[in-house]
Amino acid sequence: MSDSKSSSGGIGVTGLLGVAFVVLKLTGHIDWSWWWVLAPFWVPVALVVALVVAVLLVAFAAALAW
Repeated sequence: MSDSKSSSGGIGVTGLLGVAFVVLKLTGHIDWSWWWVLAPFWVPVALVVALVVAVLLVAFAAALAW
């Protein structure tokens, strides 16, 4: 019989931080813009997209130099 363990990554640091910021904003403890409150959710995605675009641009420039 195989021993299969399923492991969940959980909420993570950015998810926990994002939920905490939303709760603090809704309870009136912080007076930040919603852009900054939701930053833990969108900043990692934006960084990954920027990295993918940069890699594609370098690959495209290298292909043109051939």
